[in-house]
Amino acid sequence: MRVNTDFLHLINRIEEGHLYTQQECEFLLSFPETSLEASITRGVADRLSREKFGNKGLIFGQIGVEVAPCGGRCRFCSFSDEFTTFTPHSLSDEELLQKADDFCSSGELNALALMVLHNTSFERTLSVISKVRERIPASTQIMINMGDFSLSQAEELKAAGADGSYHVWRLGEGTDTIFTKEQRFATIENIKKSGLDLYYCCEPIGPEHTPAQMAEQILKGVEYECFQHGAMRRVFVPHSSLAHLGVISELRLAQITGVVTMAAIHSPEITSIGVHEPNKLGITSGANAIYAETGSNPRDTKSETTGSHGLTIEACKQMYRECGFEL
Repeated sequence: MRVNTDFLHLINRIEEGHLYTQQECEFLLSFPETSLEASITRGVADRLSREKFGNKGLIFGQIGVEVAPCGGRCRFCSFSDEFTTFTPHSLSDEELLQKADDFCSSGELNALALMVLHNTSFERTLSVISKVRERIPASTQIMINMGDFSLSQAEELKAAGADGSYHVWRLGEGTDTIFTKEQRFATIENIKKSGLDLYYCCEPIGPEHTPAQMAEQILKGVEYECFQHGAMRRVFVPHSSLAHLGVISELRLAQITGVVTMAAIHSPEITSIGVHEPNKLGITSGANAIYAETGSNPRDTKSETTGSHGLTIEACKQMYRECGFEL
């Protein structure tokens, strides 16, 4: 069995510190997920990641604070007002703080993400951050997952207690969403200017997305010196206009995670690499960050994602143990 010689040459260069070009990234993504080249990509990415991050598996948590029909109309999101089946609901302060306590009481959480909707009021968002910040250990970082915002708002988010923000120029932006490329990049720049950590990801990956599309998005995260990079596949959401396109396999997601790892591994700014949703193939292909989730979830059709798409902290820990990580 022969391996593509150009592939082997590129892999050797990456191991020596080469940051690949977009064309080279597309080349790595062009191999079938069942190919020997894809297996080598996953194996090399796993070794490089374990060396860089000390074989340490990191656990993050996310609380979905609200659920309601959302005017963002992302065609891959279960909250879209075009097809959602959710009844509007917002966690009370007591529910929010109890979920924060449940996640943070053991001291095992690296950071806690708070997810609100695109149209959640900014005042409500600040209130959620400040209440949780007062409640959880100072050592646990807070990351906010929300819609676009200005530089002054980014500074207010930081003052309220946020350490970072998840924000992505997503695959299909402007076609599968109502948002423009310019909007997304403006917010990313506001995150960087304010001193918030930028959490980024190649997402939401579907079978229709090309190596060129993914490569461009992956390298944007490196260009913006993100704090965390990663890969996430689109999940099946009934009634969505994208549902008929299906989903990629976990094996393909693992291959893409490996390619993300090879782009990110030589960046001093990137402190972890995530795979969403958590799976063993992903964390043996370069990822060292997975998320436990509770509350609402844009990839779920149940109002409480724990026990559905959302994993508990213990389930995340067990996944790491099975794959030989230290916690």
